[in-house]
Amino acid sequence: MPEPLDELERRRDRLYEQLAGTGDFRPGSVSETYRRCGKPNCACAAPDHPGHGPRYLWTRSEGGRTRTRQLTAAELGKVRRETDAYKQFAAVTEQIVQVNEAICEGRPAPPGAAAGSSPVPRGGEKGGSGTRSRRRRPLS
Repeated sequence: MPEPLDELERRRDRLYEQLAGTGDFRPGSVSETYRRCGKPNCACAAPDHPGHGPRYLWTRSEGGRTRTRQLTAAELGKVRRETDAYKQFAAVTEQIVQVNEAICEGRPAPPGAAAGSSPVPRGGEKGGSGTRSRRRRPLS
């Protein structure tokens, strides 16, 4: 049995309150890496040595590209808290979307709405102009 509309709206309000308390956040992840410097006489050249480090990197996607920035020790805790807060933000917004979808499904259509005045085109979800496209012929 579907959840009553008033309960869904109360749940959405609680989620909005939770979202408002999110605070600072940023997408991405923090990773710890070790690296070898490449100097043959360095201790890191030994097979059992982990390498120089740790080095902390903040990685995120930006404009379709992966961006990485090395963090200072002072930034590490702050950036970890912010990336954790982003995960919480994303989880809450996904819940809001799900609750809103349930509300939209559960809310009745307004009385007097004409059957033919629906913004959804007949014959399926995809619309179209109903005309054929005019493609150019390839140049010979």
